[in-house]
Amino acid sequence: MTMGPGLYSEIGKKARDLLYKDYQTDQKFTLTTCTPNGFAITASGTKKSDLIFGEIQTQLKNKYVTVDVKANSDSSLLTTVTANDVATPGLKTICSFVVPDQKSGKAELQYLHDYAGVNAAIGLTRNPLLNLSGVIGTNTFATGVDVAFDTATGNFTKYNSAVSFTNVDLIASIALNNNGDSLTASYYHLINPLLSTAVGGEITHSFSSNENTMTFGTQHALDPQTIVKARINNYGKASALIQHEWRPKSLITLSGEVDTKSIEKGSKVGLSLVLKP
Repeated sequence: MTMGPGLYSEIGKKARDLLYKDYQTDQKFTLTTCTPNGFAITASGTKKSDLIFGEIQTQLKNKYVTVDVKANSDSSLLTTVTANDVATPGLKTICSFVVPDQKSGKAELQYLHDYAGVNAAIGLTRNPLLNLSGVIGTNTFATGVDVAFDTATGNFTKYNSAVSFTNVDLIASIALNNNGDSLTASYYHLINPLLSTAVGGEITHSFSSNENTMTFGTQHALDPQTIVKARINNYGKASALIQHEWRPKSLITLSGEVDTKSIEKGSKVGLSLVLKP
């Protein structure tokens, strides 16, 4: 386990990655090339139904500063500049903006400490949206809040809170999301570290609709390069994937989804190919 509680976004992340990461029903191809001086170019294309979305990203990285420029088929250009360990160890600054959206500019500060993690962001507009999240605790127990304030209206647009407990092989968390309208409990249990065998689950209760959503999943490594995952929720949707690392950092993932309550509708299949040097 790492030192410190981390950032608010990391609470429950292990369970979310187990249940949702790499599952898809589209076809995606990603190719990355890089040079020894830290310059990298990534091109990706995604086919959704009959539509194809493309994206090209360039990244220049040195010891402390990383510059990302991302262009997509929607004719937008996202630029992000990240500086690590600014002024003091553990402090990171991030500035981003999208062209031609003049209201998309944002400045962000992240600070990690042995007993706290803080993330503050402000929009670079006349009446900006302020977002602040903070976590206090240790690498075993942590509690945090995530709030957003709209200076144009003078109202809080987001107020969430969460607690997490982390053991050597078990991570559990409870979060109050959607401005207090939903309560989510999740867990991640690593059964066999050598085979990456793990199980996890997530249960969400909506107070406004009085509905529960439950998702359970598992993963297992067939060999050091191949992993399989499966999940199912209380609505009868079952998914599975197999991911093979055929060379270092290059992955091919085949995933599928079927509605067990309506088999006649058929299944969905997704394919992802990631090539990196």
